[in-house]
Amino acid sequence: HVQLVESGGGSVQAGGSLRLSCAASDNTYSGECMGWFRQAPGKEREGIAMIAMSSGDAYYDDSVKDRFTISRDGAKNTAFLEMNSLKAEDTAMYYCAAGRCYGASWLGQPDWGEGTQVTV
Repeated sequence: HVQLVESGGGSVQAGGSLRLSCAASDNTYSGECMGWFRQAPGKEREGIAMIAMSSGDAYYDDSVKDRFTISRDGAKNTAFLEMNSLKAEDTAMYYCAAGRCYGASWLGQPDWGEGTQVTV
């Protein structure tokens, strides 16, 4: 399992932007995908974006498409989530994930970070 460390959460007004980062602490990590999930109070954790580390192919949930952008730095085993036009309904704990994938689907349970809070 790989250790994942998120950063970049915080509070922002509606319409604002935040950038989340996720670093895999294992420099030998060669997992297939990294991504982001979020969980709002009283709701289930939902996947919102993922990216294939080798190809850069990215996939988004409809709730964030055209507002959020996922990217990666393969050399540094790091993934980023640029969040623009934030809405109150984006308020949640955001979790980084890493693991095996096929297209837009995770294969099995990914590894998780501790989470970072985003409040809009």
